[in-house]
Amino acid sequence: MMNTHDLWQGVLAHLELKISRSHFTTWFRNTFIAEYNNNEVVVGVPNTIAQQWLKNKFHKDIVEALEAITEQSIRSLAYRVETKNPGPLPVESEPVRVPYAHEDLGFTVTDSMPPAPSGNIPVNNNQTFQTFVVGKQNELAHAAAQAVAAHPGGAYNPLFIYGGVGLGKTHLLHGIANEIRRRNPQARIMYVTCEHFTNDFIHSVRSGKAKEFKDRYRTVDLLLIDDIQFITGKEGTQEEFFHTFNALHQDNRQIVISSDRAPKSIAGLEKRLLSRLEWGMLVDIGQPDLETRIAILEKKCHEKGFMLPSDILELVCSTIHSNIRELEGALNKIIAVHQFRGEQPTRESVKGILASYESENVKKSVTPRQIITTVAEYFDIQIDDVLGKSREKRLAFPRQIIMYLLREEVASSFPTIGTELGGRDHTTAMHAYNKIKNLVVDDDKLIRDLENIRERLYSA
Repeated sequence: MMNTHDLWQGVLAHLELKISRSHFTTWFRNTFIAEYNNNEVVVGVPNTIAQQWLKNKFHKDIVEALEAITEQSIRSLAYRVETKNPGPLPVESEPVRVPYAHEDLGFTVTDSMPPAPSGNIPVNNNQTFQTFVVGKQNELAHAAAQAVAAHPGGAYNPLFIYGGVGLGKTHLLHGIANEIRRRNPQARIMYVTCEHFTNDFIHSVRSGKAKEFKDRYRTVDLLLIDDIQFITGKEGTQEEFFHTFNALHQDNRQIVISSDRAPKSIAGLEKRLLSRLEWGMLVDIGQPDLETRIAILEKKCHEKGFMLPSDILELVCSTIHSNIRELEGALNKIIAVHQFRGEQPTRESVKGILASYESENVKKSVTPRQIITTVAEYFDIQIDDVLGKSREKRLAFPRQIIMYLLREEVASSFPTIGTELGGRDHTTAMHAYNKIKNLVVDDDKLIRDLENIRERLYSA
């Protein structure tokens, strides 16, 4: 019989697919099953705010997840504030994005601000180079990360790693930190997310501790910042990060940054900061192929002590191909369900669990207007300019991408594409489509841009 901890891990794996990542990491952090008797469940939560949110917003989802795993009707579900910490969630977590605005900093400091960050986020000791599965889509990023760890502050400074969600960027950042710490236990290492850096900066200004903030970030040997794309629109944070970057770089201190897109694709980034981010080495991580996904899942099975036959491994990896995080979430759910039932997994039982993932992977329908809007937002340009007559390069290329996507995603005819793009001739649409189709064969940056745009388009 599965214990309450394993049951709750299965519930979390189930919920991760149904709700946004920001809501998941905000409201389900440090939650656990406090009591489970006769199909009556009490969930422990860290505070009254989380208690109200789970009760009012996610109650139905939690009940459905519990019943899916236990295959029994839940008689009652309550939420109780308890201080017990059951450990981290079984997925990479990130701080919640909090919009601020201030006449000087670009932020509004409100009474509902989160508590001041307490130093850097601990490095995950389990995320090392040894536990990172290398495939052709990430081998360059892996090699660059190893080079940085071997010679910090050398040629690859900064190292900028970009790619889609759940592909291993954070793992490589932690791998660098762990390797440098192994080589030099006295190394001063700071790992933070962009949002953590932002909140830390806001609180330092608010509390009159700006000097302490500068001393904390500008005296480290290694600074790792995750998800730098969230610096968009935060002028005060960009200014402070620019000076922090300069101080570290001038002292040959290593800087490693991750993002879901290349620096030039981060909207609203100051030109001087953009140039700094492109000084060193830019490497991207693509979606893993089937063989790599199988190798990753096999390694996860070893880590969890729950082995799956090769045919079931291939079944899971053939169904889930978007990212590693979703792959591990599926594994957690498979483990939870079968441990609770006390059964060995079979192809049929696993197929039943994967059915929900297959439905998640079915693309929703999109409209031409949604494609135009998404591409315009991605390249930080105005829709009216895209539909206008200007042939500026900054507008012409996104316009061609829109034409390509209109053909690929909604099967629009070339005359229709021309009409959607401000009444252009169908030959213009045909030329644009063929140009992007030819470029996408070996243009890594274009491939990454299209992946990111599609991700935004279908996750909205």
